[in-house]
Amino acid sequence: MPGTTPNQTVGPFFHLGMVRDGEHVLVAPDDPAHIRIAGRVIDGAGDPVPDALIEIWQANSHGRYRHPADDRDDLPLDESFTGAGRCATDAQGSYMFETVKPGAVRGEGPHVVLQIFARGLLIHFTTRCYFGDESANDNDPILQHHVPSARRHTLIAARDPERDDPTTYHFDIVLQGANETVFFDV
Repeated sequence: MPGTTPNQTVGPFFHLGMVRDGEHVLVAPDDPAHIRIAGRVIDGAGDPVPDALIEIWQANSHGRYRHPADDRDDLPLDESFTGAGRCATDAQGSYMFETVKPGAVRGEGPHVVLQIFARGLLIHFTTRCYFGDESANDNDPILQHHVPSARRHTLIAARDPERDDPTTYHFDIVLQGANETVFFDV
């Protein structure tokens, strides 16, 4: 009887189709709702993950998704804003999206949905990025009823203290271990 084959992991990911490693632009920087979401993908040992792929999906600045299921015609729809993007991490595990700050959607705080694909993950991780300066987080049903209070900070992006730029939010994604980001089964 033949022996078992070695375990296989997903990846490494090809960075084809990326704007460039570590950065993806969804909107023009002169858009009044323009923000940056920047951070790092970190593994369980605290090391950067240089070959991760992050996809985001979000509502526009009015809280409307560019999707046929979002039929709220009372909210503006910007045809040039797709609400989706993809970015590969660089050698330091860093990534950055230039996008718009999403509006609140149906009683939820403004947030961006992220999916993370990385080596060793057989199934992608899904999480949310909320914004620390939004009072709507206090009433968000996901944060308040599905995420333990001691872990909520892992879903909150803060203004980046290393940049003198009020439009940049810092959001690290920790794949496991201490301060592991909350991931959702979807």
